[in-house]
Amino acid sequence: MHDVSHGGRIGNTVTINGSVQDEITVHSGERIRLRLINAANARIFALEFSGHTPHIVAYDGQPVDPHPTDGRIVIGPAMRIDLVIDMAGQPGEQFTVTDTFYKGLEYRLVDLKYGPEPSLLANLRPVYRLAPNTIPEPNLKTAERQGITFGGGMMGGMMMGMMMGMMNGPQMDMRQMMHNGKAWTINGVAATGHMMEPLLTLKQGRSYVLALDNNTAWHHPIHLNGHSFRVITRNGQPTRHQEWQDTVLMSPKEKVEIAFLADNPGGWMFHCHILEHQAGGMMGVVQVV
Repeated sequence: MHDVSHGGRIGNTVTINGSVQDEITVHSGERIRLRLINAANARIFALEFSGHTPHIVAYDGQPVDPHPTDGRIVIGPAMRIDLVIDMAGQPGEQFTVTDTFYKGLEYRLVDLKYGPEPSLLANLRPVYRLAPNTIPEPNLKTAERQGITFGGGMMGGMMMGMMMGMMNGPQMDMRQMMHNGKAWTINGVAATGHMMEPLLTLKQGRSYVLALDNNTAWHHPIHLNGHSFRVITRNGQPTRHQEWQDTVLMSPKEKVEIAFLADNPGGWMFHCHILEHQAGGMMGVVQVV
């Protein structure tokens, strides 16, 4: 298995595992398991593996039913995705991995270069399913439902002075918030420090569904510390794989439902993992008692 961490850019180049890599050598007929880790603080990646069909086998360290990607693998800050790839090329061939997330800024990330050796394996078995982790299932029939809205930003009709938020109690317009270094809110409140009143107080041992509403024009990878959750719907439609994650990437204006059993007592940070958004107010505490 190979771990690949995507970091920040150096000029027009993205580092892989801390260095700029032009190519990675692979071998015809082998099967590799690739763990992608987005270690960037803000950048989102959408990777396309030309000539290959990666299968996703885990999100954020949690196994999922193996399934082929829908053309590209989208991974936001703090997210992890495990892939299984059968190297079906021939000796001497070369294929490009491309990042296509930002329109008009697509670029070649790295090349997969096949070594001169003949094929290692003639027939590979179907992609295996990883053993599940022992995470307690939420009871959706008895789960308590809570709504959480993410707001802020200066796009999508949110003009300066029109959007209101709270910071340290008083209500402010967007101009005032930005003057104080804040531009993002959760349920109308911009966080100002790590010691804050809980956004939610949950009862230990009870199941919850959090209805997340991204009321902004930006992507947000939303991370809940201390728990993994099932992503059960997107924009009202059930997810196909009901995947376990601890960070869910929300598209602009997207609504996502997550479900989990609150089994880990304590105060847990709940925030956008784009660090500028977190520092700008998109952070809260979920208390489990």
